[in-house]
Amino acid sequence: MAENKFRAHKNEKQSGKGFFGFLSSGFDLNDHWGGGLPLRHLPKVAFAVAIAVFYVWNSHYAERTNRTIEEMENKVKDLRADVTTLEADYMFSSKQSEVAKKVEEFGLKESITPPIKIIVEDNEY
Repeated sequence: MAENKFRAHKNEKQSGKGFFGFLSSGFDLNDHWGGGLPLRHLPKVAFAVAIAVFYVWNSHYAERTNRTIEEMENKVKDLRADVTTLEADYMFSSKQSEVAKKVEEFGLKESITPPIKIIVEDNEY
């Protein structure tokens, strides 16, 4: 009887050493470290670097947000001052004496005689 043998499929890629094995073979670090690159620490170092990058990005984002908030607060203060000025101008221009000066140009004059009170008796209507 024939012996069973496994066939290697042509479309399957055989995995090499992997990423960390590639790094270890690609860099000749035997001079610095006796046994080569200590790959067992590399995932922890990569995680620490990722956290450091996130920390730096977050601090820049926070500072940019604070600058934007300060700019908006200054704009709000300026707009609030403008509104107060416009309200004061409007109140001044709506006074009776100012309105009378403005409508004199159109030939309207302020009445000198006081208004007449109209009295209606109950039995008239």
